[in-house]
Amino acid sequence: MNKGEILIIDDEPQIRKLLKIVLESNDYKVVQAVNGTEGLNLAANHPPELVLLDLGLPDKSGHEVLLELRNWFEKSIIILSVLDSEEDIVKALDNGATDYLTKPFRTGELLARIRSSIRLNQNVELQHIIFADDLEIDLTSRSVFRNKEVVKLTSTEYNLLILLAKNQGKVLTHQYLLKNIWGLGAQTETQYLRVFIAQLRKKLEKDPNHPEHFITESGVGYRFL
Repeated sequence: MNKGEILIIDDEPQIRKLLKIVLESNDYKVVQAVNGTEGLNLAANHPPELVLLDLGLPDKSGHEVLLELRNWFEKSIIILSVLDSEEDIVKALDNGATDYLTKPFRTGELLARIRSSIRLNQNVELQHIIFADDLEIDLTSRSVFRNKEVVKLTSTEYNLLILLAKNQGKVLTHQYLLKNIWGLGAQTETQYLRVFIAQLRKKLEKDPNHPEHFITESGVGYRFL
């Protein structure tokens, strides 16, 4: 059963060969591009379910390719790169990457990230109610329930929850969250996030000290599961 088409944009033949073997053995169709220009053309002519993008391409920066893709491509883009600096990871996520894995990567983890990203493609856009274990978020009525009981949230707590929940599984950077909740002038005020994430964990997690939904991505941001 074909689980969907994945476009690999990477100039390293060994990485492309490894990815092709792993993905095809897990019932994905694979299309390959050796540079950014070819990748953009392939994506435009036949949009895939997901893109695996390297940042170190021979003809143009992977960050540039990511930005061009995000002008029209709405599905998931996972970065696979040897670049592991916080600056590169944050830049890619801010520019619209769904997820980021550094090379060398574990194939099991990559497949899990791919499955999560494809589920995100399929489920989030038309969802009016988001379910997460014992949580239920009704986007129409702006109501939040835990174990079927209403949880009272402040306006800011609710807005932060919804931004995370609508991007479930995706890492949202500190800067992205601050800009979208508090505005452009607050992009360095990371203490806001620490306070409000702690409040959401206290109200919505079974054990706030061992969160299952509001996951910290150290030095980068938060992910809602």
